[in-house]
Amino acid sequence: MPSYVHTTAPTRYTEVNGDRYAYRRFGAETGTPLLMLPHFRAGMDHWDPLVTDGLAENRPVILLDNAGVGNSGGRTPESAEGFAANAVAFLRALGIPEVDLLGFSVGGYVSQALVLAHPELVRRLVLVGTRPRAGETAGVGERVAEVAAHEVLTEEDYLYLFFDDSPGGRRAGREFWARRHERTVDADAESGPESVRAQQALRADWNTARGERFTELRRITRPTLVVNGRNDIMVPTVNSWILAQHIPHAQLVVYPDSGHGALFQYPRLFCAHVARFLDSEVPFT
Repeated sequence: MPSYVHTTAPTRYTEVNGDRYAYRRFGAETGTPLLMLPHFRAGMDHWDPLVTDGLAENRPVILLDNAGVGNSGGRTPESAEGFAANAVAFLRALGIPEVDLLGFSVGGYVSQALVLAHPELVRRLVLVGTRPRAGETAGVGERVAEVAAHEVLTEEDYLYLFFDDSPGGRRAGREFWARRHERTVDADAESGPESVRAQQALRADWNTARGERFTELRRITRPTLVVNGRNDIMVPTVNSWILAQHIPHAQLVVYPDSGHGALFQYPRLFCAHVARFLDSEVPFT
């Protein structure tokens, strides 16, 4: 049985290049650890406990605040490559030689950068609600930039950004919002304005092509599961198709009646898909 769950796992700290990094590790004691990298502005407490606990049933789960994010010190990088380099240094500081990697939204940008720079560290890759470098922007909601820039994101902001504007989508969003706030002890701090500014620079950099678009995706040789909602207005769903088309060993799963936060709308189904992908001796069987 897991020794801790999302709401009880203690926040731990380790030194990385002179900065103190906050992380939590919980779940099964053995198996390949699953490192989970979150969305824009997010820290450890922005995950859905049903997702993290569901995935932790059969593997160790590691949640990380990158430099300057949440409870971690240091200066937040302004590129996905900078975030990835920090994550690699963190893993080495903990003596972890290999992980499964799950990146959601901006965390997916970082995950792509990490596996491209250090494929030897990644066994399998899960990309959720994300896009390749210089991906497609057609279909972004007209109010996304305005709402995502709010100093404090409210429940209504999350409903707009992450969930489908349907009765089922809004109900799922409100249920997620309640679960997300279940942890009340030793909660993660919100990212400060300097960290948010740096992450905005990261997003702008990721929009810029370097050479021929999508070519680098062919170098991602690790088995990859790509997941999204049918109508993602934050990172348009077509980008998930592009990832699945260009990564050589990739499978795409798209959930109905959902958007950017599809993993939070279908937490149990999402965990079942990810667990099957990670636990199968041969992926996609």
